[in-house]
Amino acid sequence: MFDHTGIVVSDLERARRFYDAIAAALGLQTADNGDESFVFGKSAEEPIPYLWVGVTRPSYWAPGSRAGLNQMHIAFQAKDKAMVDAFFQAALENGGTDHGAPGPRQGAGAYYGAFVLDPDGNNIEACCRGEAAG
Repeated sequence: MFDHTGIVVSDLERARRFYDAIAAALGLQTADNGDESFVFGKSAEEPIPYLWVGVTRPSYWAPGSRAGLNQMHIAFQAKDKAMVDAFFQAALENGGTDHGAPGPRQGAGAYYGAFVLDPDGNNIEACCRGEAAG
């Protein structure tokens, strides 16, 4: 579980289309956070944890950093395999690239996940564990 994390993207409109689609597939939401960013999370009533997505250059970036240069990985919890599958399809239909089709992962126990690269090359995953993965 995380409190928050963030990624910088090169095209906010393209990123918003991608993250709106996977949010809907995962039962999550996106919300405006100013002209240069938005947040991705559960709801206004449960705002934490969240993923910040924006085009603003963070003050903590090392020299030479740019969107997609330091690939980010984030995995979102899905309630079942159908939700993982919906995430994968929504991602591919909205600018994502296949980086690991839905399925079990060897050595991960009762686990079912899918990986996509977002439009800037960040590794985005949805997964379920335990009975939901069976």
